[in-house]
Amino acid sequence: MLKNIGLALIFATCVMNVYAQKSEPVKIDKSKTDNKIEITIGGKPFTTFLYPDSLEKPVLYPIRTADGIVVTRGFPLDPKPGDPTDHPHHIGLWFNFENLNGLDFWNNSYAIPKEKKSAYGWIRTDRILETKSGQVGVLRYHANWVNQQKEVILEETTRFEFSGTANQRVIDRVTTLTANIRAVFNDAKDGMLGLRLAHELQMPATEDQKFTDDKGNVTMVKAGTDKVANGNYLTSAGKTGNDAWSTRGVWCKVYGKMGADSVSIAIIDHPQNPNYPTFWHARGYGLFAANPLGEKIFTNGKSAKNLRLNKGESVTFRYRIVIDNGEKTTDVAALNKMAEEFAGK
Repeated sequence: MLKNIGLALIFATCVMNVYAQKSEPVKIDKSKTDNKIEITIGGKPFTTFLYPDSLEKPVLYPIRTADGIVVTRGFPLDPKPGDPTDHPHHIGLWFNFENLNGLDFWNNSYAIPKEKKSAYGWIRTDRILETKSGQVGVLRYHANWVNQQKEVILEETTRFEFSGTANQRVIDRVTTLTANIRAVFNDAKDGMLGLRLAHELQMPATEDQKFTDDKGNVTMVKAGTDKVANGNYLTSAGKTGNDAWSTRGVWCKVYGKMGADSVSIAIIDHPQNPNYPTFWHARGYGLFAANPLGEKIFTNGKSAKNLRLNKGESVTFRYRIVIDNGEKTTDVAALNKMAEEFAGK
């Protein structure tokens, strides 16, 4: 009798585990009136692809866990009480770079004065190439990296794959950049895949911090006074906290408590990416970025990585973003397995 009960419990546990890992259907829904595409997983909102000309680049915003917790900062599009108002160009999840042919694509935002805009570049999405719903949702688009005269430097083709289970959401991003003219990515700190985290996933400040908003207002944050931030970083190389910044790793995750849930977001690099494994531009104030082309500043000038494309040449960047929520955050063994799987994709 006890044996039968034990077998039944094992069977029930296996069934529960299988159910927990069952993939949920993804729906990709393009707006008929606005430049946005809604992505839902398991019937629940996950994220929105935004590409209006009012933004200086396309973004995924906001991004949610499977339980609906928003893991991206609200400011500047939908500010939440207590949101930091620094770096108005940090919106959701994006991909661009600080120095392409001398133009700054990364720091461009509505806060740049008109007379200074000529030093900045835009990424303008002109075509949605594919939308497909299913167990894996697909979104492909074409965009142009342009100067203020709308002269094309690079053509971008990006493919997103979205998937999820009861406690996990996954974004696979593959971006190919093709030079329309000679294109030079001059080694710079700010790039390339960026994510701005919700307040809770920031690291607690261990020293006084000063932030300046888009209107020039200065905010001081005293160490120990922020009771919301509780995040931390961990890399595949074992670096934690502020020590993750400027180091290389196959993956990096940020994790913390959001409400009753433990939440983690991992970014996984791909072996075919330039300068693999990437450097992590992971800041305690909430910027979480992978930048393979910032070697000079990350190595204190010991080496540099300038990527050059002649007209017609291409480069491809591949990243996986994994968002988990539940009783515990994703452990090292699971992340290593995901990285191995992604490497073979």
